[in-house]
Amino acid sequence: MEKKSEINGHAVANSASTDRILEKSAQPSSREKLMEFLRKNLLVIMTVSGVLVGVGLGMMVRNMNLTKAQMTYFAFPGEMLLRMLKMIILPLVVCSLISGAASLDTRSLGKLGGIAVAYFLVTTLIASGIGVALAFIIKPGVGAGALNTNSLGLESVSSNKETTDSFLDLARNLFPANLVAAAFRSVPIGTETDGMNILGLVLFAMVFGVALKKLGEEGEELIRFFNAFNEATMVLVSWIMWYIPFGIMFLVGSKIVEMEDVVLLVTSLGKYIFASILGHIIHGGIVLPLIYFGFTRKNPYSFLSGLITPFTTAFATCSSSATLPSMIKCVEENNGVDKRISRFILPIGATVNMDGAAIFQCIAAVFIAQLNNAELNAGQIFTILVTATASSVGAAGIPAGGIITIAIILEAIGLPTNDLSLMLAVDWIVDRTTTVVNVEGDALGAGILHHINQLEMKKQQELQQQEGELAEVRVEAVANVQAEEETSPLVTHQNKALAATPEAIESVL
Repeated sequence: MEKKSEINGHAVANSASTDRILEKSAQPSSREKLMEFLRKNLLVIMTVSGVLVGVGLGMMVRNMNLTKAQMTYFAFPGEMLLRMLKMIILPLVVCSLISGAASLDTRSLGKLGGIAVAYFLVTTLIASGIGVALAFIIKPGVGAGALNTNSLGLESVSSNKETTDSFLDLARNLFPANLVAAAFRSVPIGTETDGMNILGLVLFAMVFGVALKKLGEEGEELIRFFNAFNEATMVLVSWIMWYIPFGIMFLVGSKIVEMEDVVLLVTSLGKYIFASILGHIIHGGIVLPLIYFGFTRKNPYSFLSGLITPFTTAFATCSSSATLPSMIKCVEENNGVDKRISRFILPIGATVNMDGAAIFQCIAAVFIAQLNNAELNAGQIFTILVTATASSVGAAGIPAGGIITIAIILEAIGLPTNDLSLMLAVDWIVDRTTTVVNVEGDALGAGILHHINQLEMKKQQELQQQEGELAEVRVEAVANVQAEEETSPLVTHQNKALAATPEAIESVL
């Protein structure tokens, strides 16, 4: 019987031509495809447009010679964005780490934690190596001996702290004496005192999550509370993300208006800026994607394409911590990373994984050595590598947070810290690519851990299936043995013999 199909409600006999018509009608038009693309990527397009409009707006307003009060008004929407993002950091970090640590069993937590720490250490060491190598190849400080803080009209920055004291302060931050105070104050590393002690809060939240898991049923209610708190925080993040394009526009615009003599800075410190940004491009564009590909055998650039919004936020805010809310949301929704992995590893990464900072800190240390005509020996270079890797853990995830840790490196190799203000002068340029590389390292680390976790889960499922199959085989074997016993001629003969001789039964009894 001939099949019929319907076109516009009329039954039509099937043929090749009608099949083609149906296929064409089923395929979405180019306009529909465009609308679907815009719907999916609206926030990304708006955020990137916000940065571009902000640059143009800043260049226009720059020529208007605004007063200090007018500058404050112009920068106000950008300031509000930063305040919103910072507001959400504390509940997000604490709740996501507690629920993440409590949702993973202790064995998985230990294994994933170990892999994460190894990944963070190795990538930061590679970043430090790239920084030192580029500084010796490009030699940003050679020929700039006449350059000093006075020639650029800058105030000198000094640090009178010993390197040992700085590392002891790092350990003190890990164990805050007062958790409430840790939410807004940290032990001074270098010269920083105000600001959240996120390192101490991260450690406490992780250990607390593990403790709740150990409680079993008693801890279930509190785990559910933190899970709900975490989900509510993510809803707030999704609302804040729609303000990001508008806030970024004024954040970037106000930075351009605030710039002083850019030409003088770029001509004086151009080689330093170029070396730092080149280091970030090499590490973020080649090294980190290669590490991701080595572990997962997947295209790293398709993974990174889903993270344009957090990268733009990182570029505009210069803060790893402020980028954390949008990074968690995009990693989960766009790249399908397990919530337990992303909410466990990304807050830790935003605190301790500072690849971009390690690159520019190493370049800055060698730059200042070349500026002072100081020859660095192999021991001092090794000290720079180790100190940059270790001190990046304590670097605050805030704008100019890495400048403070350069003082620790300079103290470790015995160089003066007076020229640190040169770094501060161009930090607003270098810090943007630094933060992008920092958060990229965190995101790719989450992707690698997700892949490893998926492989482990597959192995466990296969083992369970094999065990189930073995159990079925055993049951069948036992059933067959029993059936053979019941139907065996010998057993039947014995049963008959026993039935025939009741005296035998009585004697046995």
